[in-house]
Amino acid sequence: MPPTVEEPRRVVYVDGVHLGRRAVVLIASDEEHALGWHLCRSENSRAWSALMSRMAEPGVVVSDGGDGFAKVLRETWPRARRQRCTFHAFSQVRRYTTSRPKTQAGSELYGLARALLSITAPGEAQGWVDSLLSWSERWDAFLSETAAGEDGRPRLVHERLVRARRSLVRLVSAGTLFTYLDPELTLEGPLPSTNNSVEGGVNSRLRAMLRDHRGLSVEHRLKAIFWWCYVHSPEPLPVAEILRVMPTDRSIAAIYDRLGERQRLDGTIPRWGDAVVWSELHHSEPYRMDWD
Repeated sequence: MPPTVEEPRRVVYVDGVHLGRRAVVLIASDEEHALGWHLCRSENSRAWSALMSRMAEPGVVVSDGGDGFAKVLRETWPRARRQRCTFHAFSQVRRYTTSRPKTQAGSELYGLARALLSITAPGEAQGWVDSLLSWSERWDAFLSETAAGEDGRPRLVHERLVRARRSLVRLVSAGTLFTYLDPELTLEGPLPSTNNSVEGGVNSRLRAMLRDHRGLSVEHRLKAIFWWCYVHSPEPLPVAEILRVMPTDRSIAAIYDRLGERQRLDGTIPRWGDAVVWSELHHSEPYRMDWD
């Protein structure tokens, strides 16, 4: 169903709608339309490639921190510039510090992360980077404090703060936080710094629809997403034609069957024989689930 988009967009927003633990719909949009969508088990390089390969390379891509996206961007859209959604960057820090940090260092870092949302000029961006470096140097000894863990090994006392700092430093090093302020890119007009314009417009209605119909099965929720995306694509077919090409419950279930074929093959291999079973050595859960 997703169309092939041959006309380049100046800005494309990419986002993932998660349905439970085993289904994600990746969606690419501009300010008005859903340009492409792809069903996958999780955000990974193959899934992003399947979505992006059907679209013309844009000038700027606004994204969150989806797994595998940076690699595919370099391979599929090598000339496109990436803008890391500053709201998602702030939210990641808030997840570690909470909105009411208990330490002075955490309170200052939370304030720095909030300041990301109000930067409008290159000079302000450089000042913010300098402030982050200054904060890191000032609190380096504090963040390096360790204590013996339950296993007797030394562990960082303020590990969550260290992770919050690392998330910001990584974005600064990648050069993706302030792409929207690049003078060469803003000659044609201002650029967005977040996905909020699309999440508050194109995708917000999709998410609201899913919230209002939380009782739908996964198959029906996927159909609802496909329908919504197609209706909001640049040149949708008439409703009667959409109904003809719309995936059925049976076809969606068949997709899941194919995706689960590897797991079923694993189940046919003797668990306690001389064969090596993939699921005995690699787990998606932290605890063994196959022992009674």
